[in-house]
Amino acid sequence: MDIGIILLIGIGGIALLLIVLYNRIVALRQRYRQAFSDIDIQLKLRYDLIPNLVETVKGYVSHEKTLLENVTNARAEAMNTKDVAERAKAEGMLGMALTNLLAVAENYPDLKASENFMGLQRELADIENKVAAARRFFNNAVAEYNTVIEQFPAVLVARMFNFTAQELFNVPEQEKIQIDQPVKVVFQ
Repeated sequence: MDIGIILLIGIGGIALLLIVLYNRIVALRQRYRQAFSDIDIQLKLRYDLIPNLVETVKGYVSHEKTLLENVTNARAEAMNTKDVAERAKAEGMLGMALTNLLAVAENYPDLKASENFMGLQRELADIENKVAAARRFFNNAVAEYNTVIEQFPAVLVARMFNFTAQELFNVPEQEKIQIDQPVKVVFQ
């Protein structure tokens, strides 16, 4: 065989490998972007539910104005974030505000017995489960992407085309909403 043909086959093989690796990285990037979009969809459902929850509670606990404002402000802040780390932090704060709101609701038997409040609380619990599932899917997609761009030979392609590692969507455990667990509330 001619050396030129061997060289041509070698170059073709390397080019094919680069194309395959590039396409794999792009597919994984699209997967984690879609997963983040799924989180956004679930969070939008939660954001839409919160005003109804606040209005329902407001009718029963009118003197808890600061608590209701905290929920409203945390919702607004969470809705205005774009970055994954920023969003995770804002969602954690919103989770704490909602947990406090639900804890205070425990002190109002009429509110707890309200069919509207109970329905909203069930809906919120359902959305929280969906958010958790979407977050797990996103984190798995990011972990797979990050792993691939760090493995040889894909790391060479990743560096060549500026693919960078992405952050996981982690909300600190103490800032997550715990719908079905007792919450300790201290008023000062």
